[in-house]
Amino acid sequence: MCQHQPPCPSADSADRESARLVAHHPEQGWSLLCNGVVLFEDTGELLPDGQAIAPHRPVGAGLMTAA
Repeated sequence: MCQHQPPCPSADSADRESARLVAHHPEQGWSLLCNGVVLFEDTGELLPDGQAIAPHRPVGAGLMTAA
């Protein structure tokens, strides 16, 4: 899929999320990368082969504590 140089990481590589954006729809909560990966705002992913990757937010992200 990737036509630019240097080519983006493939959808099955560990750094697949660093590929260039092809489409960005923040109002719908998703973005498409040039390697075919769909990223969701909850950090979940959908790979081109249909495999779903569960959200992987850092532990404790978004938690607030009251003093």
